[in-house]
Amino acid sequence: MSMIVNRRDLDFMLYEALGLDTLLESERYADYDRESLDAMLSLCQSIAEDEFLPCAAKLDANEPQFIDGKVETIPELKQAIAAFKEAGLSASGYDADIGGMQLPWMVDQALNGLFVCANNPVHIYLFLTQGVANMLNACGSDELKDIYLGKLVAGDWFGTMCLSEPQAGSSLADIRTKAEPLADGSYKISGTKMWISGGEQDLTDNIVHMVLAKVPGSPAGVKGISLFLVPKVRVNDDGSLGDSNNVALAGLNHKMGCRGATNTLLNFGENGDCLGYLVGQENQGLANMFHMMNEARISVGMSAVMTALGGYLYSLDYARNRPQGRALENKNPELPQVMISEHADIKRMLMTQKAFIEGAQMLMYYSSQIIDQQKVSDDSTQNQRMGLLLELLTPICKSWPSEYCLEANKLAIQVLGGYGYTREYPVERLYRDNRLNHIHEGTWGIQGLDILGRKVNMHNGAAVVILREEVQLTIDTAMAYPPLVDYCNQLTKTLSQIERTIEAVNCCEDKSLALANATIFLDAMGHAVIAWMWLKQAVAATAGLADGNSSDSDFYTGKLAATAFFFRYELPKSKASLELVASLDSTCYDLTAEQFLGN
Repeated sequence: MSMIVNRRDLDFMLYEALGLDTLLESERYADYDRESLDAMLSLCQSIAEDEFLPCAAKLDANEPQFIDGKVETIPELKQAIAAFKEAGLSASGYDADIGGMQLPWMVDQALNGLFVCANNPVHIYLFLTQGVANMLNACGSDELKDIYLGKLVAGDWFGTMCLSEPQAGSSLADIRTKAEPLADGSYKISGTKMWISGGEQDLTDNIVHMVLAKVPGSPAGVKGISLFLVPKVRVNDDGSLGDSNNVALAGLNHKMGCRGATNTLLNFGENGDCLGYLVGQENQGLANMFHMMNEARISVGMSAVMTALGGYLYSLDYARNRPQGRALENKNPELPQVMISEHADIKRMLMTQKAFIEGAQMLMYYSSQIIDQQKVSDDSTQNQRMGLLLELLTPICKSWPSEYCLEANKLAIQVLGGYGYTREYPVERLYRDNRLNHIHEGTWGIQGLDILGRKVNMHNGAAVVILREEVQLTIDTAMAYPPLVDYCNQLTKTLSQIERTIEAVNCCEDKSLALANATIFLDAMGHAVIAWMWLKQAVAATAGLADGNSSDSDFYTGKLAATAFFFRYELPKSKASLELVASLDSTCYDLTAEQFLGN
């Protein structure tokens, strides 16, 4: 039993539930078929299990060190990165015209997910670099692409994104990093950036920082933010490395989890000129950065899913092999003990993990499928339509898995009991690693404000209409199967309640009050979307059972049991949450700082 993937489930989601075969018929992906993709996934599984997984605990126990102004990491980190690069996997996420493998994004998410599950701190360096390269390709000048893009795609140089600052945090309107234009078209960068993952490391000989900064005289707030490419080491005209670019490591942040990935405080221009190069146009930095941010948010959701999957697979294996206690109806101490997987509450905790993880994983692949379909379709109207749906789903993709897959990690610890709380077992480390996903790339609260304050009303509510239409297509298909009819009716009622809640919020003239419970709305809407994902899986599982393959019957009935669990145990929770949001409850909104402790 693998501790990083359930290949049967992966095949089910990609091919049976989402029809990846159809996508492979397009000209864009004509170089691939199921056999070649299976072979690639097998290669990735082997590298992840042989090179990434064995050093996960050691990397956690031996975090990077700040020595003489530089970072030092353990050799196993370099070996894992080298194995990934030598297999050509650094190019997996890019189009062929820039040297990439041009894989469907669904498959790229799947193969990278194996490495996340095996050792997420190692993968963080790779994930950030892919985002930087794709953003540079979308927004950068030909000159910048000629110098930097090939090195990023090949994995020779790694990248970071530098948004936050010590005094600003998530409030990008308040950043102070300055970019002063120079006569040669470059800019002198000065300022400090905080929470920069991969900001310093000893894995590559250059680091490409994407830095948000303000040009003097630019508009106030986010409208005056520009985006700059700032290399750690300057690059000469012939492509060779030159002098230091005066990006100084001021310190490492010591984290609860993901300890193997450096997280840094960087000073730009502290000891001399730090040169940056404008990406796109001045004052368009935030829009350009979101080329990376939206991609990153879906990838963060997948990271949460896969980190939880590691805990689930381990706790399931443990429960199947750990004898303890006896059946409640017969406590004769002379009888053999039963495996803890036979106890009802252990079953509940295992099923909760399964329902959260596989529901969220289906959403990640569905969202990736939208991106793939846009790349192969010439139908601009349909592409725009599905683009709006993806915008609506993105805050859910980032936040729902970050909340509920973290809950799954907590339950994995509980299944092991006291052993789960010790470092001798991986589940406590996986929980700590997953806690980061709830914070970076936009917190739970920020995503709530985004979806209720903007996404549900963009284009006069068009995205919500599209969501209803797409869910209805699934419901129409599911209604043909009598065991699924009750789920269809339940999901229909939840969608109607979501629409009524949005109407109630929109009628509130006090916008601060209207959005006071936005996070609660995001939670409830996420439950509805995950229920939709389970209904999709239930349709595919019912069809699979009808085909009569007895060897897969347990797998398919397990999918149907998880669907029943989510609709009975989880989806009903959204009703009370939506009622609270629609009532414009002001309990939290009215609180004052003094009321928490008194004067």
